[in-house]
Amino acid sequence: MKLKICGMNHNPEEVATLKPDYLGFIFWEPSSRYFSGEMPVLPNSIKKVGVFVDTPLEEVLEKVAQYQLDAVQLHGQESAEYCVELKDYFLSIRAQSRNQKKLDENGVSTPLDLTDTEIIKVFSIKDDFDFDVLKDYEGVCDYFLFDTKGKLPGGNGYTFDWSVLERYPSNKPYFLSGGIGLDSVEKLQAFLESPASKYCFAIDVNSKFEKAPGLKNIDELNQFIESLKSGDNKKKNL
Repeated sequence: MKLKICGMNHNPEEVATLKPDYLGFIFWEPSSRYFSGEMPVLPNSIKKVGVFVDTPLEEVLEKVAQYQLDAVQLHGQESAEYCVELKDYFLSIRAQSRNQKKLDENGVSTPLDLTDTEIIKVFSIKDDFDFDVLKDYEGVCDYFLFDTKGKLPGGNGYTFDWSVLERYPSNKPYFLSGGIGLDSVEKLQAFLESPASKYCFAIDVNSKFEKAPGLKNIDELNQFIESLKSGDNKKKNL
């Protein structure tokens, strides 16, 4: 099971020592976890995710280039057409990059390294959800993310009814988010052993592991990561 830790701001380098798979940086200005300034140097194994809320496409592309983002998380009401434009741009950049060459230290021409930028589309759930809305996004997003519907686009600190995902009709891998903390471990392990988790690709955590907005509690995160590893090992031994 992959892990994404979102809302990076005050101590991302410290969080990176825990070796999560994704770190999320929020580029929505009203957020108390809004990220600006210089991106820290992170291990190549950790994917940098930019979180956006109904942001003009040009601004998203600027942030992707500025911070060398590995993924874009769309947390607003972005249409499927918006996602198509974003995907087409990424595809065009990949094609251009593959056609370019660079000289290594010995003067030998080698292809440019290229990291594909993933698109994660967020959908908010409270008590129920119409999964038909996913159809238009199937071919243009790499992942879905299911979060709790609340006053803010994210970081509300409480969970939705995960049993809703028993009716998940797609085979698109998804992130599970929304109020997941140490007090969720038992419930989460039960969910991950259920059929509803078949396409659950990653767990996304944020506000439940904070000392203050954007300042993560390393000890609690470490406990949570160990519980995830324990759950993974249990599934392997079943």
